[in-house]
Amino acid sequence: MPKLGDFSATTIDGQDQDLAAYDGQVALVVNTASACGFTPQFEGLEKLYETYADQGLVVLGFPSNQFNQDTGSDEEIGSFCQKNYGVSFPMFSKVDVNGDSAHPVFQWLREQKKGLLGEKIKWNFTKFLVGRDGQVIKRYGSTTKPEKIAGDIEKALQAPAA
Repeated sequence: MPKLGDFSATTIDGQDQDLAAYDGQVALVVNTASACGFTPQFEGLEKLYETYADQGLVVLGFPSNQFNQDTGSDEEIGSFCQKNYGVSFPMFSKVDVNGDSAHPVFQWLREQKKGLLGEKIKWNFTKFLVGRDGQVIKRYGSTTKPEKIAGDIEKALQAPAA
């Protein structure tokens, strides 16, 4: 069965990143946007990262303009996130999250945990919690604030790596 570490992605600064680098960690994978009503969730995501990183949590942000709310370049997005929200967790190059051109990691995430619209991602800031074993534990909609996920993260951090 595929796992998160089987994929790779391009970082926001253009480097190829093998997601196997996060094997054994709990990952919160999020499709982000800089000009969305949910954009302030960057603050909560950063707080989760700062709180739990030393216990094995990594937040992985994937900007997407599929909902027309992240029109900037990767450089502009990275700068915006850092300047406005102090984002220090890994951010990746802009991707599609739905349709035939969806990034393979999002095709896999959507297959693993369906949401309100089936596999399709409804909006920005959909979050996927991935366990230390690389498997998706849970999917959260855009309206779920990052701090509401803390309990699930704590539980996932206590689980042994596969």
